[in-house]
Amino acid sequence: MAKILNINRQESYRTINWVSLLLVFAVLLNFTGLFITILWPDSALYASIAKTMAQRNNFIELFTDGNDWLDKPHFPFWVTAVSFKLFGFHAWSYKLPAILFLMMGARYTYLLAKDLYNKEVAIWSAIILLTAEHIIISNNDVRAEPFLTGLVIASVYHFHKIIDRTIIKHLVAGSLFAAAAVMTKGVFALIPIGGAIAGGLLLEKKWRQLFHIRWFIALVFISLFILPELYCLWYQFDQHPEKVVYGHTNVSGLKFFLWDSQFGRFTNTGPIRGKGDLLFFFHTLLWAFLPWSVLLYAALFRKIKSIFKKNDPDAVSEWFTISGALITFLLFSLSKFQLPHYTNIIFPFFSILLAHYILSITSVKTIKINTWIQGILMAVLLLLGTFIQLYFYPAGWIGWVLILIACMILYFQIFRYKQDRVLLKICQATAGTAILLNLFLNIIFYPALLKYQAGSEAAFYINKNYPGEPVLQYTERSQTDLGFYLNEPLVNLTEADMQTKSFSGIHFLYLSRDDAKRVTVPYVYIMSFRGYPVSRITWKFFNHNTRDQELKEYWLIRI
Repeated sequence: MAKILNINRQESYRTINWVSLLLVFAVLLNFTGLFITILWPDSALYASIAKTMAQRNNFIELFTDGNDWLDKPHFPFWVTAVSFKLFGFHAWSYKLPAILFLMMGARYTYLLAKDLYNKEVAIWSAIILLTAEHIIISNNDVRAEPFLTGLVIASVYHFHKIIDRTIIKHLVAGSLFAAAAVMTKGVFALIPIGGAIAGGLLLEKKWRQLFHIRWFIALVFISLFILPELYCLWYQFDQHPEKVVYGHTNVSGLKFFLWDSQFGRFTNTGPIRGKGDLLFFFHTLLWAFLPWSVLLYAALFRKIKSIFKKNDPDAVSEWFTISGALITFLLFSLSKFQLPHYTNIIFPFFSILLAHYILSITSVKTIKINTWIQGILMAVLLLLGTFIQLYFYPAGWIGWVLILIACMILYFQIFRYKQDRVLLKICQATAGTAILLNLFLNIIFYPALLKYQAGSEAAFYINKNYPGEPVLQYTERSQTDLGFYLNEPLVNLTEADMQTKSFSGIHFLYLSRDDAKRVTVPYVYIMSFRGYPVSRITWKFFNHNTRDQELKEYWLIRI
């Protein structure tokens, strides 16, 4: 018996070591997007806003193209502007703070899973989170979500630590992270935090804990910590009712932050509106949580069912993660304004749920079914990589090498190992394939794709060949990637400016080839750039045989 136990310990030790190695690779993978050109429009917009903040040394007001900007709160811009101050204006200095916050989220996911379950579940939770497809995409196409994901799970962890007794450092830390989350996305950021804690206490029937004074104190702390955000909005907008925002005057920044930005979008009564679909996030999750999404739905079904079994030893732990995830998921689904990246903030909860499910599988039949499902899923992912290599044609032999390695992993881990080694198979095959596929995307596909982002390509050319020269821009929509990457300020021309046909002094003008026909003053053609809105890929653009038909030509001329 002692010999058998020793063998089991050695096997468990080897498994944890291997999973830890995969965790290291997953962490490194998320940093491979650091030096990829910032994607237009949203990432480039946020980068340009933070750049303006840093250049003006104005951390109170938000501007884009010289105009007041009221859409997102200040916290991500504060952090990014500080990064710009320290390291200069680069793609990597823009993305680095967001990735670090996501890594903080992975760490807190690990800590919460360890508290709720054990170390094995904790390591798996972090791996699943860091290899989920939309997490990796968001660390490249950086918006507010990496910040928010880290802040939400950090707040939940610290609040979870004070459920049984008030510990001041955890109370303050939980409140501070919650306040930063609110200053990142708005008051709805409290839903997954409150859903996890309140839902857990409610369903565990801990009524007295639910109404403990510590939660009132936490709300007071959160209210105090968001005062800088409230002051900034009051200063820029409420103090200046003459400003035109969303086509209206008398726009209150405080009202937008506390109501329109979140509740207004939820009810579709605010200035920014959308069309709701009850199943939007259900099918979004299928691709956003790849390669774990099918297993996740199986885990959710099993865990929700198991909660109602009184003899389930993990029922208490499961309430926090299920409450935090499903309450938020339900409210997002009921909202009229929906975007795929909204789900990222509940991925830590999903990761913990799935990690425990994987490690608790005992049925041979279930193991076999899940193994083949994941095998089929990974084969599809490999076909996707092959499809990209064949039709987009981003690179030569390097892409094929990565695809070949992934195929070898799939073969040896799925078809060569015994059925009782499901942990090793899922870990090696699923996580390994996800890491290789996304490495292919980050080091081969995205750099090739962003060569067709005309604004940033024009900025690189101007900085190299005409440093210090003034640049004007006239496009149907401001190409903020041009403005961010230019070393000199960019001036955007309006339709009225073009109609006057008056250009004083010598300037470089960036505009489409068609719009260049409207310039009647003498000019010198400098360079052309073929571009496409790469965040909205169509088949004709994706296919290298028909791509030229979809490209729009932009000119750089000297007036």
